[in-house]
Parts: sequence; structure tokens; C-alpha cells
Amino acid sequence: MLRTMSSIIVPEIINSTPLDDRDAGLIVLQSGTLVVSWFTVKTWEKLDYYRGMKRWAEHQIDGWERHCRKLSEETRQRWLGNWTRRSTDGGQTWEPAVDSIASTPHGPIQLQDSRLLYVGTADVEGSPAIVCCASDDEARSWRQIGSLPVSEEDLEKYGFTEPHIVEVAKDEIYCILRTHHLSIGYNYASRSLDGGRTWSNPEATPLYGYDQPGHLLILNDGRLLCTYGRRAEPFGCRACVSEDGGRTWPMDQEIILRDDAPNTDMGYPATAEIEPREFLTVYYQIDQPGEKVSIHATRWSLAT
Repeated sequence: MLRTMSSIIVPEIINSTPLDDRDAGLIVLQSGTLVVSWFTVKTWEKLDYYRGMKRWAEHQIDGWERHCRKLSEETRQRWLGNWTRRSTDGGQTWEPAVDSIASTPHGPIQLQDSRLLYVGTADVEGSPAIVCCASDDEARSWRQIGSLPVSEEDLEKYGFTEPHIVEVAKDEIYCILRTHHLSIGYNYASRSLDGGRTWSNPEATPLYGYDQPGHLLILNDGRLLCTYGRRAEPFGCRACVSEDGGRTWPMDQEIILRDDAPNTDMGYPATAEIEPREFLTVYYQIDQPGEKVSIHATRWSLAT
């Protein structure tokens, strides 16, 4: 959170578990309640993997390793998983974390009937899955109500992960899925017609968002916007508008927001409609050669 004090913006830590907290999402509910979502990972099992990544300095890895050694098994079991927390006072204070079952970078959404719906990755009886969870009490608790029809083999083949959903009509939920493999590259989509209980088999869209999650937004005029990153040259962020709730995407009208990122360490865009047909898209990439990545924003508009 950022709190303004005498015209100075002071960052404030709102969540820091003993584990590696990742992919924080934040939404504001109709009631004004804030809900932050995130997940934790088994950093202690990935140290060898991180050592092979050029972006991490040796002293950073050593620091993580020292920290992991301090973690008791009780602490690991207590905090490993997917989580949400609530604030009812504008972020001044936060309630204890609750198990959200699923996790995805952009977090849950609120439906027109005020329920929360959360489609994300989860561990189900020791196997990876993409599940749909619901909350009737503004994220005080979650329950699983459905899952996408993808097998463990599908998850391995396509790399389905990091879904995002939007309510395109009453009880009709559209879901966009990231894929990991360059040979596939396109985002896939699934649809539910019963409020998230059952889902169609994922099918490829023409949105080429290789290795990037899509962000969905219903516009003021009722159309559907998808914003997505592209980790294939030219690297950058793009957007497209569907007139029919995601059934078709006119790629001849694809919008290039940025195509000047120097490498694949970029993307994860999210968009807000700040005025009718006026948008702000936030994402990350390197600004100047030799610098670390930073947060960027592009303001843009739709003519029609």
C-alpha cells in the first residue's frame, strides 16, 4: 500500500510472511473492502534452479539459503499455500490471512450479485489443477465449486497457468489462460455458463501472448478488453477488444501498446478504464539498458 503524508508518498508493508510471497493481487469490493491475494512457494526446493538464473547474484542466493535454513517445518507448513487478506478501513489495518485454495496474479473478481469468484492454480490431492473457488462473505472464507477440464498431461503439454476471469453475462464467466511453450504461444480460453461450476475445454485464441497472462476488463460500453504481454520478439504489451464476450477477437485491430522491451523480462499488464474509452495500462520492463526492471504505465484511448 501507499499512504500519502504531507504530499509525500510513503510505501507501507501490508504483508510479509516468513516464506516467499508472490503475485500479489488487489481488488476493491462494492462495499469498499480491500482484498489482497498472493501465494507462497517452496523456495528451499528451488535454490539450485535460482542459482542457474543469471538475474540473481550469488550473494542473493546465499541470503535466501541462510533464511531457508532458519525455517522450521511448522513454519513451512503454516504458510505454504494460497492466501487472501481483507481490509475494511482503506488499508490502515488488515485481517488475518485465510486459505483461498487457488491463486493467480490478478486475484479474484466480484460478480454482479456481489459474490467473489476466484479461478487459479491449486494443488488437489497432490496433483496440479485449475480450480474455481467462491466466497459468499467477501473473502472471509473460500470453497471450491468447480474445476477446468484439464488433465495433468494437459498442464504439462500446454503449460496452462495464471488464469484471469471476467463476468460477460449473468452466470457466464470467460477465462483466459497463459501458456508456457513457445511452440504454442497463444493464450487459451474456457467458458462457464453456470457461474463457475462447469467449464468448456480450453481452446486456442488468436491472442499471441506467449508466456504471459492475459488481463480481462469489461468496458463501459459492454465490450471485452484483453491486455497481454508478449515474450517473443518484438517484446512488449498488446491489447484487443472483443465485441462478443471473447468468442472472436479481431486481430487486424490488435493494439500495440509497447514493442520496445529489450528482453523477455517484461509484461504482466493490467488495465483500468479511467474515462469512457480512455485507459491506463500498468506493466513492467527495463527502461534504460543496464538498469533493473521498473514499473511502467501507458495511457491510451480507443477511437470507437
